[in-house]
Amino acid sequence: MSRPRPASPVATLLAGGVALVLAAVTFASCRQDMQDSPRFRPYRASDLYADGSSARPLVEGTVARGHLDDDELLHTGKVNGQISPLFPFPITRADLDRGQDRFNIYCSPCHGRTGEGNGMIVQRGFKKAANYHIDRLRQAPAGYLFGVITNGFGAMPDYKSQIPVEDRWRIIAYVRALQLSHDAPASDVPSDERQKLGGGK
Repeated sequence: MSRPRPASPVATLLAGGVALVLAAVTFASCRQDMQDSPRFRPYRASDLYADGSSARPLVEGTVARGHLDDDELLHTGKVNGQISPLFPFPITRADLDRGQDRFNIYCSPCHGRTGEGNGMIVQRGFKKAANYHIDRLRQAPAGYLFGVITNGFGAMPDYKSQIPVEDRWRIIAYVRALQLSHDAPASDVPSDERQKLGGGK
């Protein structure tokens, strides 16, 4: 029995090319882009569900990852349903610096950089903002201030969507620092800092 003759290199290349073209055509014809798949447009009506809405409610009892919010003081400013004077975490110098930064961005346009209620928005004719240095707000519990930032008060809108929970507490800590500095006696300032301020010894 004679052995089969090996295919020539040209024939091998030709056969490989044909196979490659056939594979490309096959895969191209089976392509299904995700944007062409069935889907609902947000807030459009749907005949598929009994309520006629394409938007589906969250499954009852489920909580998004990271949103359990089981720390009552941290997330509400309350303990056992009562407004608390406590902070939910120890305040460090870094927290005060962050609080000052966030205060200057979100609060100072109305309340002013020193918290006296005379920010640039007020100077342009809008309603005067609260002065943090009045007795009522100096004596207000930290949890009360947290509630105002979170839920708004009077003409002030809520900031819960703009300011993360921890940053709201840092802003309150900075407001407390402003309140302390507003009427602080010179004796409360370290001597080396008094010299920098020109206050002598």
